[in-house]
Amino acid sequence: MSSRLERIIEQRLDSLKRIGSYGVNPYPHSYHPSHTTTEALALFEHQKGKLHAISLAGRVMAKRSMGKMTFFDIRDSSGKIQLCFRRDLLGKERYEFLRDIDIGDIMGVEGELFRTKTGEITLEVSNFTMLCKSLRPLPEKWHGLADVEKRYRQRYLDLIANEETKTIFTLRSRIITAIRNFLNAHGFIEAETPVLQLQAGGALARPFVTHHHALGEDLYLRIALELPLKKLIVGGFDKVYEMGRVFRNEGISIKHNPEFTLLECYQAYADYNDIMNLVEEMFSDVAREVLGNTKITHNGETIDLAPPWQRLYLREAIKNYCGIDFEDHTDTASLRSRMAEMGMEVDPNKERGRLIDELISSFVEPNLVQPTFLLDYPVEMSPLAKRKRGNDRLVERFETFISGVEVANAFTELNDPVEQRERFRQQMKEQVESAAVEIADEDFLQALEYGMPPTGGLGVGIDRLVMLLTGQQSIREVILFPQLKAKQNA
Repeated sequence: MSSRLERIIEQRLDSLKRIGSYGVNPYPHSYHPSHTTTEALALFEHQKGKLHAISLAGRVMAKRSMGKMTFFDIRDSSGKIQLCFRRDLLGKERYEFLRDIDIGDIMGVEGELFRTKTGEITLEVSNFTMLCKSLRPLPEKWHGLADVEKRYRQRYLDLIANEETKTIFTLRSRIITAIRNFLNAHGFIEAETPVLQLQAGGALARPFVTHHHALGEDLYLRIALELPLKKLIVGGFDKVYEMGRVFRNEGISIKHNPEFTLLECYQAYADYNDIMNLVEEMFSDVAREVLGNTKITHNGETIDLAPPWQRLYLREAIKNYCGIDFEDHTDTASLRSRMAEMGMEVDPNKERGRLIDELISSFVEPNLVQPTFLLDYPVEMSPLAKRKRGNDRLVERFETFISGVEVANAFTELNDPVEQRERFRQQMKEQVESAAVEIADEDFLQALEYGMPPTGGLGVGIDRLVMLLTGQQSIREVILFPQLKAKQNA
């Protein structure tokens, strides 16, 4: 702790003692303001300047003393307003109490609204209450906290200091509410499925592992929502969704956080064409609801979310952007050799599907700025998707890209239990390079054997969608408490 910070804290502790000596509780149990600051400003404008007695509560953000008159700025969750304290109105003793109120303290105030000579709507305070004494000072540049590390580690300071940050997370809440309202209005039922699972399925990702002591078993934090939700389709729900945290024990970047919010929804008697229509409608409706427009700006580009969106076949997109036709390279060795010829560093442990995924991320993805559905993937990339009608080497799958970022993934779901079992077996063989493998998620396979209707499924990365709709470049800007490496003490 710096000596300057120690002195400031000591001074504030002294103020705290003086406040107690006045017989004032600096941490009362409650306070009930009559208005927010935004409501107060609107009230004054509506009443056309008529004085109006109200009460407010908020954090002191600025303090200006002018002898027998002192001005504070306070901020609540809705905005900021100026306060005016006059010695002749409050009396000498109450007015001198203001000396023990610091920037960062939280207070309640009562009084009447008026407009100053400079035109600022202000509350003339007739009474005030200390609600919370702040013992630590706000960052010196509280009006624009710029230290990125500090902003992420101490998000509460970021929210106090930067109105933009609060706006982002207010919009995030509205976006999530709008998505739920859209799905509910379209007949979907929200479900809740286990976070702790005996097997981590529904995606290719490294899971987090924990141990349940009472059961004596290792459990996995879920990496996807897919398999439990499809069991609900088997059980007779025709439209289900879940929005919740999933956990993947992998890298951290501006696009990835180890825990993130995922939406998955499943619709019986639908295929990936129906889900494309759902995605277009949902994204455009949410943008209109939250932003008032389907046009957004991201990474310097104007993007229109209004349907219809571009549809590109994956095979043609890869050929156009890097010259490789994956249909000409039907085995891993051939594709790996072709990529090496292009000067790419090729991981010798990656199979054909993973190599094609690398081609997508390197060559195709950066070029998909306007909303685009990338269609029809090789079967080995999508073990849970149904084969494409007319081409058994592909599956009916699409990924959605906007501003060069993948935001959604969807299938016509595979509901043939025999083929699903074989696909899992083949996937496990490739992963462990052995024929003697455990079948993944036997309980899910048994559920399919009872019969799942034709189904379309969708996954949407909520954090990435919020990034797009709020114009942010990093996922850490839209997650309140992003994962960070433990801070090392000096």
